[in-house]
Amino acid sequence: QVQLVESGGGLVQPGGSLRLSCAASGFTLDDYAIGWFRQAPGKEREGVSCISYGGSSTYYADSVKGRFAISRDNAKNTVYLQMNSLKPEDTAVYYCAAEQGWLVDYGLWGNPGEYGSWGQGTQVTVSS
Repeated sequence: QVQLVESGGGLVQPGGSLRLSCAASGFTLDDYAIGWFRQAPGKEREGVSCISYGGSSTYYADSVKGRFAISRDNAKNTVYLQMNSLKPEDTAVYYCAAEQGWLVDYGLWGNPGEYGSWGQGTQVTVSS
């Protein structure tokens, strides 16, 4: 059974940093693409970043390029999202999602429909 648990969210001032973790269980992480998504109140869920199975490719939304970095540690079965230079508009619930890597159309990595398993989310609030 695929399970994903996010952690690392919290309250941070503008310009600060957070590192989110997505702990995976029930599957071999290296065989899966992992996406990070976020959803702010009243808005649709949007793709933030994705790392392909095997970790050879990474993808970012334009709004976070140069500020966020995705990585994976297969030994720990965990994917990270390092978020730097945070802005108030980054405030949202952040979710990680997983799908078998060969099933994902990486041209549509930011489409929630590409992923079959989801975590429960972690709140990130950027405010002074």
